[in-house]
Amino acid sequence: MTNRRDEIVHVAGALLERGGPDGLTMRAIASEMGIKAPSLYKHIADKRELEVALIADGFLQQAEAFEKAVADGGEPVVAIAEAYRRWAMDHPHLYALMNDQPLPREELPEGVEQRSVAPVLEAFAGDRDRARAAWAFAHGMVTLELADRFPPDADVERAWRIGITSIAHGPTPTEGEAHGGT
Repeated sequence: MTNRRDEIVHVAGALLERGGPDGLTMRAIASEMGIKAPSLYKHIADKRELEVALIADGFLQQAEAFEKAVADGGEPVVAIAEAYRRWAMDHPHLYALMNDQPLPREELPEGVEQRSVAPVLEAFAGDRDRARAAWAFAHGMVTLELADRFPPDADVERAWRIGITSIAHGPTPTEGEAHGGT
């Protein structure tokens, strides 16, 4: 059985995905739940706390998607990239909430961000820089795709395959090369 706070976050997430950020109001949440808006404040202090809870929930959803992708087999980096893209396309407004502003790390429940990152780090054998490069590539591609920025003749699938395969299997620069040395 979920508690009332979890129910509020669930309803807020559904409203966010249906109506975008403009549809995410305390009044709309209360209406959807059949209660008065002031009742929400017994469980959620304000909209900022609600957004942080949604971000935390998003990280947990991503972690589950990444863990399942790896468990299903195949090349882990490619599987995680595909799961990342699919999740972002299925949750564009939550994805934007999580990524289009500074991350409120100090307000997130302990371990939430780390859980979503763990499969990625494991796929890159703990190489944080390579994992960040993969995330930056995937985030950029997803952001462009969500904004419908690719020209009509673009082969987005091929661009994804080339990018993620290059990151997964390409050479890693030596320490000197990584810092501008020769």
